[in-house]
Amino acid sequence: MPHSYPYAALQLFGRSSELDRQQQLLLNKGLTSYLGTFDPGELCVCAAIQWLQDNSASYFLNRKLVYEPSTQAKPVKNTFLRMWIYSHHIYQQDLRKKILEVGKRLEVTGFCMTGKPGIICVEGLKEHCEEFWHTIRYPNWKHISCKHAESTETEGSGEDLRLFHSFEELLLEAHGDYGLRNDYHMNLGQFLEFLKKHKSEHVFQILFGIESKSSDS
Repeated sequence: MPHSYPYAALQLFGRSSELDRQQQLLLNKGLTSYLGTFDPGELCVCAAIQWLQDNSASYFLNRKLVYEPSTQAKPVKNTFLRMWIYSHHIYQQDLRKKILEVGKRLEVTGFCMTGKPGIICVEGLKEHCEEFWHTIRYPNWKHISCKHAESTETEGSGEDLRLFHSFEELLLEAHGDYGLRNDYHMNLGQFLEFLKKHKSEHVFQILFGIESKSSDS
């Protein structure tokens, strides 16, 4: 929730493993439309919960009616997404905590490299990665951008496409002034070695515009 709530618009999402992507999209469109009826400064969290209690059953019922006639389950097509996110720096403890909490809540994998620059890699189902991206940017993280994204169509959750096994903070050696302004740079040589171990060396040049030298050359 933004610090200026209720005067700032509140972004709420409803998710359930019992809803397919289309029904979940419809549910959240309905919820967003309902939240749009509130005036700035008006409390809406309890009302939103009540709306879900009163209206969500119809979305589950619609899903049941759609799938009941089917005699054989069809493979579910999903998009597996990997996003490479660049920030000028990531220092603040509360921001680092938020990034880890959101990553683990959404069951994405990857890492967050703190320091200067700050690099985040997040991978998983497309809707989870996009929700992660939306959540950490909100309300106004200025010096951050998604430098590169890789997407693959897959059946199921795409577990075999993951390059990382969890979502963790990456701490590398740094050099610079630790005391005055926390203005220290991360060891990019170590970071390149880390990328090589996870078959991601190709993104080094995309992130920094620096040609990487193969260890075999």
